[in-house]
Amino acid sequence: MQVLAGSAPLLADWRARALAFEREVAKVVLGQEQVIRLLAIAVFARGHVLLEGDVGVGKTTLLRAMARAIGGTYERVEGTIDLMPTDLVYDARIGDDGRPRVDPGPLLRRGGDLSIFFFNEINRARPQVHALLLRLMAEGTVSAFGREHRFPHLQVFADRNRVEREETFELPAAARDRFFMEVQVKAPTDAASRRALIFDPRFHHMDRLIEDITEGVLDHTRLDAVARAIQEGVHASDAIAAYTVALWDAVRAPDAAGITLPGVRMDRLVQGGASPRGMSYLVRAARVRAWLEGRDMIVPEDLRAVFPEVMAHRIFFDPVYEMRREEIAGALCRAAFETVPAP
Repeated sequence: MQVLAGSAPLLADWRARALAFEREVAKVVLGQEQVIRLLAIAVFARGHVLLEGDVGVGKTTLLRAMARAIGGTYERVEGTIDLMPTDLVYDARIGDDGRPRVDPGPLLRRGGDLSIFFFNEINRARPQVHALLLRLMAEGTVSAFGREHRFPHLQVFADRNRVEREETFELPAAARDRFFMEVQVKAPTDAASRRALIFDPRFHHMDRLIEDITEGVLDHTRLDAVARAIQEGVHASDAIAAYTVALWDAVRAPDAAGITLPGVRMDRLVQGGASPRGMSYLVRAARVRAWLEGRDMIVPEDLRAVFPEVMAHRIFFDPVYEMRREEIAGALCRAAFETVPAP
C-alpha cells in the first residue's frame, strides 16, 4: 500500500477521526484519558502494547471498545501454565459425532481481518508460547496447516499478572523490547468516575456497554498507510534530534550525566540501555503525538509525553534494583528531563 497521496489534507481528516476515536472509547472507559491518548498513539504508530494494572481496572473493556471503534475483529487468549503454542493456532477436540476435529484457533478463526489480539496474563504462559507471540509481533505471520497466515492489520496487546509469582514465566528482554509501549492502567482517581463505575448499571454489563461505541470510526485497513504518512509528514529539527540523543545518553549512563537518585548507586544501576530500535520507537511515538496535537513538528513536550512508556522497560537495571523497577525507572526518566537542557 502506498503512502496517502496529498497527505496534508488527508492527515487533517484522519486527525479528526483519531480524536473522534478517543471520544468514543472515553464514553465507556471513564477517567482514563491519558491511557486512551497513549493507546491512540500506539494505534497510529502501529506498535504493540504491554498493559500493566490490577485486575478489574478496565483493560478488557478498553481493548474491546478500541476494537469496535477501529473496525476489524477482536480475539482474547488467557495465559495458563498448560497453554501450548498450537493452542493459539488451532483447536483440537472431539466432535459431536465422536470423531476428532481440528478447527481454527483464536489467531486463525478471524483470518486477516483480526485487528486486536489480547493476551491476558502473558507471564502465565510458557516461553514456547512467548516465542510464537514474538514472531507474530515481529512479522505478522504464523505457520499452520502447511501454509503461512498473514495478519496485515494486527496489533498485539498483553498484560501481566504482577501479584502472583508461582507458575509464572517472566518475559525475556527480547520479548519486552518488541512491545512499543508499556502502559500503566490504574483505577480512576476522580470521584465522579469512581461513583459511576460502582453504581451506574450501564457499566456492569460489558457487552451492552460496548454496543454504545460507534463501530468503525477508523478504517483498520488504512491505518498502516496513515501511519507512514504521519511519520513522513511530521518533522524533527536538528535541535530536537540532538536533544533526543542527549536523553538517550542520560538514561544509558546516568552516572556520567550527573544524575543522582536517593539510595541508588548510579555507577552500577544501569546494566543495559535502550537500543537504537527503542529510540526510533520514541521518535515514532513523538511524531504521532505532535500530529494529534495539530502540529507537523516535534517539540520537547511530545518526547516527554511518551518517554516513560516507550523507554522505561528498555532500561535494564542491576538485579539488586529490579524489585524497585517501577519507582526507580520513573525517577530516572524524570531526572533525565531535569538534567538535559531542552532546546
